[in-house]
Amino acid sequence: MPVTVLVRADGEPSELGKAHGAALAGRLRSFVDDHVCRLGRLLPDPVTLDGLRPTIARYRTEIEHATPRLAAEVAGLASGAGLDEDEAWLLQLRREILGYTKIPTAGDCTTYARVAGPLLAQTVDLNGDLEDQIAVLDLASPIGRSLVLSFGGLLGYLGLNSRGLAIGLNLVLGGDWRAGLPPYLAIRHLLDTAEDVEEALDVLRGLRLASSRSLTLCDATRAVWVEILGDELRTVQAPQTVHTNHFLHPDFVPHDEINVFARNSSVRRLEAATAVLATLGKEPEEHLALLSAPPIRVPDNGDIRRERTVAAAVLLPELGELRLRPGDPALSTTRTFRLK
Repeated sequence: MPVTVLVRADGEPSELGKAHGAALAGRLRSFVDDHVCRLGRLLPDPVTLDGLRPTIARYRTEIEHATPRLAAEVAGLASGAGLDEDEAWLLQLRREILGYTKIPTAGDCTTYARVAGPLLAQTVDLNGDLEDQIAVLDLASPIGRSLVLSFGGLLGYLGLNSRGLAIGLNLVLGGDWRAGLPPYLAIRHLLDTAEDVEEALDVLRGLRLASSRSLTLCDATRAVWVEILGDELRTVQAPQTVHTNHFLHPDFVPHDEINVFARNSSVRRLEAATAVLATLGKEPEEHLALLSAPPIRVPDNGDIRRERTVAAAVLLPELGELRLRPGDPALSTTRTFRLK
């Protein structure tokens, strides 16, 4: 089972970043040195850090403006891990630099939430063989604490906060990707600043995101998904929600850029999760079993360029608890993380 490092930290943003970097210093150094965060193994053209510095600078300007606390945390991450600051920024920007994948794939994340519980659950499907880069961050925030699942030095991915808000995500493809706030960092910003779904949506409307995504948000009274395409948002609320990797809102469906192979997989996973979800109770292991079974769990086919399931998570926002199966969830055991 992959090693999952837990990082707990308090203090100012720079101190949070420094603790994160110090805890993972050797692992992050090796990751950066592996074909530039493995980007060279995923992109068709050669990649160098120097060649990426202008792109990093454009994103950095946007992030420093939108979320100065996270920018300070990136600087602390670089200091703690012994990285060049651009290397620490690159860890936050890998997915934006990868852009739209043109490789037909059978996988990406399946996410659902329901108010009765409340509970948010999802698979994490990524390329790049990232199961060796999993960490859980339990960090102080302006409104309490945030518990975040992280990969390869990311300050944010999915998670929950001590106010009872949980957030998951799905990749959807559309619009022009641009320099802005990466959705992963936007999720961390929402967890650090929003007490519930309503406040998180208000904060989200004021952000200029870099790329298209669907976010799923859940608290004790609401479950919603919100699709993001450029500067436009579309939101649907229901007692239980399910989302995969194609646009669901009719306003956005005509702008979907998902390839046909990925769409077929996305539809299958959406239908499978929707059909089974109503039969599941409150026990997290029932939900992890669903996430660990086909077609929702996507196995490794040996191609680093293909997305596959590298983790499955169940978030229990009222308990401040993350249940995680790291790596292939069909082959790993559950670890439980609770807010400090």
